[in-house]
Order: sequence, then structure tokens, then C-alpha cells
Amino acid sequence: MSLKEQLLNDYKKAMKEHDITTKETVNLVRAAIKQYEVDQRVVLEDDADIVSIIKKQLKMRKDALADFEKAGRQDLLDSYHKEIEILQRYLPEEMSEDAIREAVQKIAEDNGIERTMKNMGTLMHAAMAELKGKADGSLVSKLVKEYLSK
Repeated sequence: MSLKEQLLNDYKKAMKEHDITTKETVNLVRAAIKQYEVDQRVVLEDDADIVSIIKKQLKMRKDALADFEKAGRQDLLDSYHKEIEILQRYLPEEMSEDAIREAVQKIAEDNGIERTMKNMGTLMHAAMAELKGKADGSLVSKLVKEYLSK
């Protein structure tokens, strides 16, 4: 079953079970997918494209958490934490920090990249090409810097 079909089935299930948070969260993702399809004049069938849209939705919610915390809005914090939990169900498992560290080292060795900070861009480009969708970009960046500074 494609991710798009799974979202539709989960939306229907949430409606039947009167799970308002899940229903609204899934509906917002489905709306974002539809908006992308209309804007780009395409029909998304590939799960990788849908995952990128879900990641954007997830990032928006994570970014808002700090603002809600500053404002003392515990109700919104709780709501967004639930939505983040729901969205993470649809994302593939990300690589661990150790696995990323090993991958960065292997990529550097395979491409003959020397351990100098001058090669940060080269190694990041190669690492993100290989790890896209499997690892968080900010964590990859951190580990690339760590690797090059040793």
C-alpha cells in the first residue's frame, strides 16, 4: 500500500473512531500533498515525494514548539507534540548517529576526501547525496564537521 493510500485509510479510521487530533493532522498532510500536486501540476505516486512533504509538515511543528514554550502555551505544546508523534509514524526509520558517523567516514575514504575543513562542502554534498531521506541533514552536518576537524 502506498503512503498516500495509508494516509487516506488512517483518515477514514480516525473519523470512525472520533480521533480528532489524528484526523486533523492526517487531513493537513493530505491537503499539503494536494496543494503540491496542484501547484506543480503532477500526481504524486512516489512515497519519497510524500515523505518530503511530511518532513516539511513535521519541521513546521517542531519549529513552532519553541515559540509556544516562550509564550507559555502548554495547550498548544501538548497538541503539537501529539501531531509530531502522529507524523513520525509515516516517516521511515532514520539512521543512528553511529551509523551516520561510519557512513561519513566511508564516503570520505571512497572519494579520497582529505580531513580538512576546506573539504566541508565536498563531503557534505557526497554525504547528503547518499544519505538523503535516511538521516537528518543537521546531524549529518554536525558529524561531517566532527570528522573533518579530527
